[in-house]
Amino acid sequence: MTSPAMTISSTVRRAADPSPILAAEELPPTQHFIGGQFTGGTGSETQSLVDPGSEETICEVPQGTAEDVDAAVLAAVEAKEAWGRTLPKQRAEILLAIADRLAENADLLARLEARNTGKPLMVAEDDITNSIDTFRFMAGAARATTSIAAGEYAQDHLSVIIREPLGVVGVVTPWNYPLLMAAWKIAPILAAGNTIVLKPSEQTPLTTLKFAELTRDLLPAGVFNVVTGLGPIVGARLAEHPKVDMIALTGSVNSGRAVARAASETVKRVHLELGGKAPVVIFDDADLAAAAESLRAAGYWNSGQECGAGCRVLVHESVAEKFTGLLVEQVGSLVVGESTAGADVELGPMISKAHYERVLGHLERAQADGAKAAVGGGAMEGPGYFIAPTVLVDVPEGAACSLEEIFGPVVTVETFTTEEEALTRANEVPYGLAASVWTLNAQRSHDVASRLDAGTVWVNSHLVLANEMPWAGFKSSGYGRDLSAYSLDDYSRTKHVMHNKAR
Repeated sequence: MTSPAMTISSTVRRAADPSPILAAEELPPTQHFIGGQFTGGTGSETQSLVDPGSEETICEVPQGTAEDVDAAVLAAVEAKEAWGRTLPKQRAEILLAIADRLAENADLLARLEARNTGKPLMVAEDDITNSIDTFRFMAGAARATTSIAAGEYAQDHLSVIIREPLGVVGVVTPWNYPLLMAAWKIAPILAAGNTIVLKPSEQTPLTTLKFAELTRDLLPAGVFNVVTGLGPIVGARLAEHPKVDMIALTGSVNSGRAVARAASETVKRVHLELGGKAPVVIFDDADLAAAAESLRAAGYWNSGQECGAGCRVLVHESVAEKFTGLLVEQVGSLVVGESTAGADVELGPMISKAHYERVLGHLERAQADGAKAAVGGGAMEGPGYFIAPTVLVDVPEGAACSLEEIFGPVVTVETFTTEEEALTRANEVPYGLAASVWTLNAQRSHDVASRLDAGTVWVNSHLVLANEMPWAGFKSSGYGRDLSAYSLDDYSRTKHVMHNKAR
């Protein structure tokens, strides 16, 4: 796939200690989790899990079947009435207990995530910390829901709004943040009184299975179920299942389309958090050093395998050269390495060989189209799926690398002349998940932020999240809200009960 010219000699830091980051006995049971029990399921095929930093096989997990999904859905259906009738206080106490259990096992979960994904420990630890906070926030939100006040809106009739659980929610989670993206779904779905059947990515199911193992004594049997396997089999059956009331997915646009099509047959609710291509609009009055320093993290966190990454810079032509120099300096100092190669390792490998080759294909095509790598630009030497952190400059307007989601450690830099041009080009991509604007002019920041077609817009910052605030996209980035109290609306239904009180 890669030519010699595309191989970068920059060093991948390797672990000095050959001891594994995880002992074999710390792995979770590698089975489905259905009705409160781990089970091998009905199929005979398995999936190999590969450490992308070393290319070593970790273990095998079962490839689930439609029959396994049916069994999990049946368990969730049987549990939904009792769970749905629990008081918000009771559900909140369980969510807090889950958060405490995760906190007690935070080190183990971080090491497990790092082993399965190749993430640096600092990234994996951040994932676990935020997963814990997600459960704690949702425990509080479950007890503080709001709606229209009960009252007389029609003569002699009292209207009351009741918020009810949906029932069974199918969940499909991605490989880039296995436990964190699961937590973003599990916490509000449980808080709203629903039961769950979850399909983790076939590449990264280990922390989800460990979550099931750690919390099995906290949740009633059938409330939370996991079926491992492939999207076209397990995910498709969840989406089409007549007894699944909603399907929620974080994944690619193509996966979202497939789920939405399958769900349409039973007219079930769909929640989609899909891809992104976040523009970073930098005006001539911006703090360029702060912008470059911010993108050191915001463009390359999790090795750029992040749907909100600041990966498409649009910078005013008058400051483009200065900003690019600052960005290249920042990116050139990033530490790339194996999970166990030190606490200061910032970037790990791509998740798989297939994704590694896909990102390299994007780089080859970009440079063939005329873009130049100011730093990075190709694979790194040695085992593992490592790609050098890259800044592409001289990017032609309309180039594929500036419009398509690469999902790797690649930031493109383009220039603009006028504010209108910057807005037009920022909004021309099919995605609408996130964006940022960099300026010291307060009026401009308010105006430009309101005109950027994205669900989250940062001003003089990028990729800073808070569990209290919603995360949701526009256009091809999907619909439905993660995080915040708004997500409880997504996972519940409102019923209007009107009482005739005429006497």
